[in-house]
Amino acid sequence: MPLADADAEAAQPPGRRPWWRRLFDRQRDTPWAGERPPLRRVFDRIGTWAAAAVALTLVVLAILYVPDGVHAGRDHFAKRAPVAPDGVRAPRSYPGHQPLLAFDKRSNTWWGPGVSRSGQGEWLEVTFAEPTRLLDVIITPGVSARAEKLGESALPHRIKATVTTKDGKTTTRDITLDQGAGGQRRPFRVGEAVKVRLTIESAYAVSGDKQVTLAEVEFFGRSSSNGV
Repeated sequence: MPLADADAEAAQPPGRRPWWRRLFDRQRDTPWAGERPPLRRVFDRIGTWAAAAVALTLVVLAILYVPDGVHAGRDHFAKRAPVAPDGVRAPRSYPGHQPLLAFDKRSNTWWGPGVSRSGQGEWLEVTFAEPTRLLDVIITPGVSARAEKLGESALPHRIKATVTTKDGKTTTRDITLDQGAGGQRRPFRVGEAVKVRLTIESAYAVSGDKQVTLAEVEFFGRSSSNGV
């Protein structure tokens, strides 16, 4: 190689280092003679750190929320199966219509608190011996699933569900029912539930000679046939 070419090649400034090396290397790139130093070096460094912070934040969010997303996807496509509670109670009941009758899988039996009008504040509570993942609930209002029986009682309208999980934490779900006959399915996705209290907030067809009643409450979780 001619000496002139060798000298010209040696005089070429080295290429700029990759961003990941510049991020952790505080040494400044020294400009060559006659080369103008970068005018926005400080802003470049700030931008690099900001990009790294964003990337780290995305990684943390993925770790925190990806499991919930996986559960949501499985829940959406999962086949449902009935989940029977291990215990049922209520603070009061109409004679002959105990809380268990709302969970006996028969729509011609019912529970009522034995007080007239809306029954606001009255509740049913179920417990599960093992933490249970719930997906849906079906509530049949009134004394029966038959339409001609709707007028015999007040019908629950808004119900507040208070869920206690195995770690002792509580969350609430608001359930709004229609003024109609038959079972009404509502999404009810909670995980690791050990207790659910259903509190009546308001009712339809309230009067002084009627009490609010529930013919049936059915919880559903994942079927074992889903393999998850």
